[in-house]
Amino acid sequence: MAVQPEGTPCWADAMFRDVEGAKSFYGDVFGWTYREMPSDAGTYTQAYADGRAVAALMPPMPLPGQEERSAWYVHLASPDVEATAARIREHGGELLMEPTRADDLGSMLLARDPGGVVFGVWQAGTHEGFEVTGVPGAYCWAEIFTREAEKSDAFFPAVFGYRAKQLDDPEVDFRLFDAGGDTVLGRMRMTDAFPPDVPPYINVYFAVDDCDAAAARATRRGAVLRFGPMDSPFGRFAAFSDPQGASFSVIDTDTARGELPKTHDVT
Repeated sequence: MAVQPEGTPCWADAMFRDVEGAKSFYGDVFGWTYREMPSDAGTYTQAYADGRAVAALMPPMPLPGQEERSAWYVHLASPDVEATAARIREHGGELLMEPTRADDLGSMLLARDPGGVVFGVWQAGTHEGFEVTGVPGAYCWAEIFTREAEKSDAFFPAVFGYRAKQLDDPEVDFRLFDAGGDTVLGRMRMTDAFPPDVPPYINVYFAVDDCDAAAARATRRGAVLRFGPMDSPFGRFAAFSDPQGASFSVIDTDTARGELPKTHDVT
């Protein structure tokens, strides 16, 4: 896969206290297979859908001011991770992990936006990121969930150069970010429906060929169904907390229902 425009989600990995349990769970839900990749931070387990790399699992890393919890992290593409780090600081973000080189694979950092959203940045080397997207078991979409939408709305376009569009819906505060002419990331304002102990995060969606069947597999293995399955103009989807508490969603894009919502540009 070609290197993505700056700010495009290019990789997803997750930290789990019980990596073997996570491998078993996601292997059942998505049919993933795995290969261990030793790293300076410990074993890094790369996940494959139909033989192509789609994600990774690893043990928790201590991060400043970040409670140790199981969670998915989305990494955004950068041509220069050092320059991105400087913009993160300039616009009020915090670096949880300074720019770090992973041999010839590439360079990365972990950061937190001014509203508390944790995300990664990846400058590709030999590892360009997802080897496939949008097919069953692979990454499909991601959305920033935050209670302080104004902070994220200012921060992410300033750091990554996004153009923003707002959904024309008075009942939902939802924004879309474009990079390189494509819509690459969403932003949803968290409402009181979210428990107060749930921190802001980037929710990752994995593609499936049958949302209801995937939901049944996930709940049978101990996941908590948080929302759905529900039809939408983008596909039938459902949201979960996995057995270790990490949030994720699934979507079947072949079953889209209804008209796409209207948006307007944000200046």
